[in-house]
Amino acid sequence: MKRRMGLLALTLLLSLSTVLSACSGSNDSAGNDASGDEKVTLSFWTLFDGGDGANMQTLVDEFNKTHPNIEVKNTKLAWGEYYTKLITAVGNGNGPDIGISHSSRLPDLIDQGVVTELDTPATDAGVDWNSYNQNLLDAVTVDGQHYAAPIDTHPFIMFYNKKLLKDAGLLGEDGKPILEQSADGFLTFLQTLKEKLPAKVTPFALSNNNDDPYRLWWSLYSQMGGNDVVSDDLKSAAIDKEKGIKAAEYVQKLFTEGYIKKNDPDFYKNFQSGTSAIIMTGVWTTGTWESTKGLEFGAMPIPKFYDQEATWGDSHTIILPLTQDEDPAKRKAAMIFADYVADNGQVWAKAGHIPSKPSVLEKQEFKDLPYRSDYAEVASVVKFSKHSTKNAQIRDEAAFKFLNEVWVSKMTPADAMNNMEAAIQKILSE
Repeated sequence: MKRRMGLLALTLLLSLSTVLSACSGSNDSAGNDASGDEKVTLSFWTLFDGGDGANMQTLVDEFNKTHPNIEVKNTKLAWGEYYTKLITAVGNGNGPDIGISHSSRLPDLIDQGVVTELDTPATDAGVDWNSYNQNLLDAVTVDGQHYAAPIDTHPFIMFYNKKLLKDAGLLGEDGKPILEQSADGFLTFLQTLKEKLPAKVTPFALSNNNDDPYRLWWSLYSQMGGNDVVSDDLKSAAIDKEKGIKAAEYVQKLFTEGYIKKNDPDFYKNFQSGTSAIIMTGVWTTGTWESTKGLEFGAMPIPKFYDQEATWGDSHTIILPLTQDEDPAKRKAAMIFADYVADNGQVWAKAGHIPSKPSVLEKQEFKDLPYRSDYAEVASVVKFSKHSTKNAQIRDEAAFKFLNEVWVSKMTPADAMNNMEAAIQKILSE
């Protein structure tokens, strides 16, 4: 209800702005249908820099060349300022025609009335939602309506140093790790690395706090079939504490047994420099490892520790922010562009992301990219959080806060779950 009221209020505000603009004699000359004679110009706000920024600009340029009646103008905003500027601009009636949202941030944008549903313009543009990976699509579908077009998923996976694994006798002839897919099998794998490799080599490079240990905990918890940490109605804490404790105990053991370097100042550099056998982190690092001279590595999904394959992940999606005129021609053109980006995921995949359309995985251009096909299957087993507006707050103020204490053995996993439950309930009740 809150989401609908917020959207209604913002819609009325922008409608009033439109009336006032009309009275002052303003005119939008780009409102013709995308298939008409006049060009439709679309403003597009993104938060990408580095390789992501270059790849998105390539997609924009190629789209503009192949769609003469639509012009997309890409404006790159700083990552740290993007969401604040987007929300403020839409509230003032000055938002873009097209935007980007992580699927994890989408519930908040819906709740604040910043984004609009896409089904009508998607139908006008001929978008086939069945052509998208359904797991990724479900993450952006609320109350049966699509609020974003996913263009990727960027999940938590495992990278390995082939030379070090070979030295430890753990690299198969196929160039892949010799690793039993189980919780005990992974511990045996790490113990062998610890015994066979020089003392200066870290078996497993992982951050000592916050994101990546949490992502590993979430992945293990999900593999055991753990619920999301909030209830289906999004009003109550719903941790499956037995599974949460077991997952936390497992990650804690990786630290206490010395498989992960404590107080590691830069676990990325640890792997990149060839002094760590494996690392678990996001697919966005694929390009970094590729550009590292002398690093012979491989990529794969994280192991299946427990009952079902699952991992942490997020998605970049294309959204249509609420605008003053809600011009049908612009919205149709925007969805043509969004679907084009998803259709050409082989370009976007250069940064390491997994394309949102299964058909892209069959393109030769995608297959020619090294490593990506080795983990593309993960898209279907990413475990997304429920559509709560409090996800980021829960992660930072409950999960990070107490799990960080577990990793340094200052809190028991059982106490951490109890504290998380109480903290989550307090956040949801605010």
